[in-house]
Amino acid sequence: MAASAATGLAGAVKDPVVQMHGFHGLRPSRSIPRGGSLRARPLMPSSSSPGVTRAISTPVKTDSSEVKRSKVEIIKEQSNFLRYPLNEELLTEAPNINEAATQLIKFHGSYQQTNRDERGRRSYQFMLRTKNPCGKVSNKLYLAMDKLADEFGIGTLRLTTRQTFQLHGILKKNLKTVMSTIIRNMGSTLGACGDLNRNVLAPAAPYTTKEYTFAQETAENIASLLTPQSGAYYDLWVDGEKIMSAEPPEVVKACNDNSHGTNFPDSPEPIYGTQFLPRKFKVAVTVPRDNSVDILTNDIGVVVVSDSDGEPQGFNIYVGGGMGRTHRVETTFPRLGQPLGYVPKEDILYAVKAIVVTQREHGRRDDRKYSRMKYLVNEWGIDKFRSVVEQYYGKKFETFRELPEWEFKSYLGWHEQGDGAMFCGLHVDNGRIGGTMKKTLREIIEKYNLNVCLTPNQNIILCDIDRSWKEPITTALAQAGLLDPGYVDPLNVTAMACPALPLCPLAITEAERGIPDILKRVRAVLDKVGIKNDESVVIRVTGCPNGCARPYMAELGFVGDGPNSYQIWLGGSPNQTTLAKCFMNKVKIQDLEKVLDPLFYNWKVKRLESEPFGVFTTRTGFDKLQEIVDKWEGIKE
Repeated sequence: MAASAATGLAGAVKDPVVQMHGFHGLRPSRSIPRGGSLRARPLMPSSSSPGVTRAISTPVKTDSSEVKRSKVEIIKEQSNFLRYPLNEELLTEAPNINEAATQLIKFHGSYQQTNRDERGRRSYQFMLRTKNPCGKVSNKLYLAMDKLADEFGIGTLRLTTRQTFQLHGILKKNLKTVMSTIIRNMGSTLGACGDLNRNVLAPAAPYTTKEYTFAQETAENIASLLTPQSGAYYDLWVDGEKIMSAEPPEVVKACNDNSHGTNFPDSPEPIYGTQFLPRKFKVAVTVPRDNSVDILTNDIGVVVVSDSDGEPQGFNIYVGGGMGRTHRVETTFPRLGQPLGYVPKEDILYAVKAIVVTQREHGRRDDRKYSRMKYLVNEWGIDKFRSVVEQYYGKKFETFRELPEWEFKSYLGWHEQGDGAMFCGLHVDNGRIGGTMKKTLREIIEKYNLNVCLTPNQNIILCDIDRSWKEPITTALAQAGLLDPGYVDPLNVTAMACPALPLCPLAITEAERGIPDILKRVRAVLDKVGIKNDESVVIRVTGCPNGCARPYMAELGFVGDGPNSYQIWLGGSPNQTTLAKCFMNKVKIQDLEKVLDPLFYNWKVKRLESEPFGVFTTRTGFDKLQEIVDKWEGIKE
């Protein structure tokens, strides 16, 4: 299986056949140099080497310029396709798992965490994240997740910016019970974290038009194509019982196709191999105009292209988007996806697979800061990247089709689905469902047997509602404090924050717990300078630079860079098509008004007609804005 079983593994088994060369990127069998057939074939682990995959290969000449691999690459390689040592660590009495198992459990949809608010002895717990392509959640799964949150979690459900649930506070001893319950209730956590394709986004609105239906079906097929195949997930959590339904035949065909050297022959993971991908990988699918999915922030963005009758014909594809960066490392950066080309609808799975394989083969595996596909696209340029992808695709991409302007859509309130039923989009502050809201939602979803969809903006949609149920559901929601969107401050409608403190180990400062106060203070400033209540600014807050709430697309982004301190990013657009830039560093939370007062006042008095805040800041320029802030003496009467 290419060069994926290298010297680290050879030393881990008692009888390696040969010494293998260092890692130089994974290679399918057709691209092995000198015609060698280099493979790693999984065997049943022996008692002397628990859970280790043995490597069998033809000898190859060792390259003197060996490329260093990160520690995580070695852990993946030696894991027997995500099993070892996680399988052993789960059986110990300790409340935590070791470093290798901590990396592997991510692929199974979980992060080990500690409560950073507590001092002294660490209290270990686990966060679970589900995998819900398109944000679709069945009635059965929602009710199961609601119950699990109370029985084994901290009593709340968290909706994420990738249309999934997060459960916090799960103890190690309860992991298997919680995981197996999710699986047996039509859910999954497989691939919700880790170095592989994450949850595939699509518009959450349950419209029944051809375009929306096709976009959601495509997202589900891409999710199936890029789901791990080895069975480790079911081995660990339901004792090998495979509960999921059969995959569509077109997905099976695309997965097994190796006509262009994309697969590892005879491997339990034909697409991923033993190494999986260099880092996390994100895909979104949508229809023209609908940018509810932040299409340009994904490694792959797929857009349905239809004819004049609304019949889907193919897809435009963007590549190379991504949000994560590292403070004070200028060679890391957020990036927008850019057009790759167009493919006919029957080829989309093959095109996506070719892009994934290009990243698998050529993405960096030595330094995880630079392992996302955006850095590969940025280094190569789009023309070279397209050329390499075409080798695995087996065709040339057609010219990117013209698209209309993008629009942000929240889908809050009541809407017609198109099939006689209705749906209702509900705003959830920061995606956190708890208390009376949680109780009422459960009662409504259970009573009316409703399915739901989770949105990329951390909200929830109640689907398939009979018209006669609208009035009693509206009354119940109002009594629980779930406001009609007309009564929600527009700032809150578009705002997002990551969980950050106290559980995220990467958080530098507050985000979810801090954003309610930030939004109130922003609204107070807008009132003070005379900006009307129905006007808004897209605000996003993260506790660290990884960008989980996509702050680099905000008109006003706050990125944690120290205790109670934020970078301020400006210049995103309301339709999520412009990248923000860093305006100021190390702004203390208590000093926000010293920056916001002059910015919003000048927006009020100097903007062009209906000019959004982000567009105004870009047009004005950061040097001028800095001068305005530095010389600010207060609002002039």
